Amino acid sequence: MILPWRALVAASTIIAVAPPHRDGREHAAHGDAAEHGTVGAEAGVLTLKAPGSAMILVPAGSFVMGSTGDDVVAALLDCQREPGGDRCEQNLFANEAPLHRVTLSAFWLDRTEVTIGDYARCVATGRCRALPLGQGATRFDHDRFPASLVTWEEAKTYCEYRGARLPTEAEFERAARGVGGRRFPWGDLYNAHASNHGRLAWQATDPSDGFAELAPVGSFPAGRTPDGFLDLAGNVAEWVADRYAPEYEDADATDPQGPPLASSTPARVVRGGDYRSAAPWLRGAAREAEEPGTRRPWIGFRCARSARRSGT
Repeated sequence: MILPWRALVAASTIIAVAPPHRDGREHAAHGDAAEHGTVGAEAGVLTLKAPGSAMILVPAGSFVMGSTGDDVVAALLDCQREPGGDRCEQNLFANEAPLHRVTLSAFWLDRTEVTIGDYARCVATGRCRALPLGQGATRFDHDRFPASLVTWEEAKTYCEYRGARLPTEAEFERAARGVGGRRFPWGDLYNAHASNHGRLAWQATDPSDGFAELAPVGSFPAGRTPDGFLDLAGNVAEWVADRYAPEYEDADATDPQGPPLASSTPARVVRGGDYRSAAPWLRGAAREAEEPGTRRPWIGFRCARSARRSGT
């Protein structure tokens, strides 16, 4: 059943507001604010009009990032249960190790993926390059669909236009897993109705969730995290700032920016899985890599901003 996007704000919710950017623009944040900042006073919600997605404040703190050996084995077993499970190689999820503690400063993160409508505003200013939707991809050209077919550099440019940046890999995992290390953004148990997902089969898309390909952002309220984020699993995989390395450094880290150049590849990390992804790739710890110039209809992004006033 197709679930239309709808706000999930309770009448008593108060929306926190990010400090204004240098150009005076502000973002509604913390919770399910109305998409364009227009919830009425009768709902008891304080919002501001904003040209981009609402942002949610993630407080400073520590969490354990990555997977244990048992976690990797469990993901592999889930993979082998898929229709094409014979293709699941033994070391498929080994890039999630080793487990390590990460301490993050407070940061803001978009509640949803950046939409086509959001991205079009940047194109109109001349800052962003138009997406190649006319090259056989017009079916993805809807304002409420996530902006896809975007390279890593183009995603970075859009976030900079908003006075923001791409999130780090650690920030994405913290948002998806919380401080308790839940398995999926919505909890520890897989829920086929909580994301726009696929399956490991010759036909990777799975319309049983209501969408064969892209869905409007926020179409799966069951996938909402306790912090209020939507679509951190499925729909489009998301570019993050970090270069890719096949394993983490075996050390605790504070505000990590990715692996050292000597131990990384030119590829960039993508997170969250997409509309073709089976359950193992929707986990908060799952990570993949793509060359930064890649364009795919199943890769998009969201933006982040440091909470401290200096820098982004």
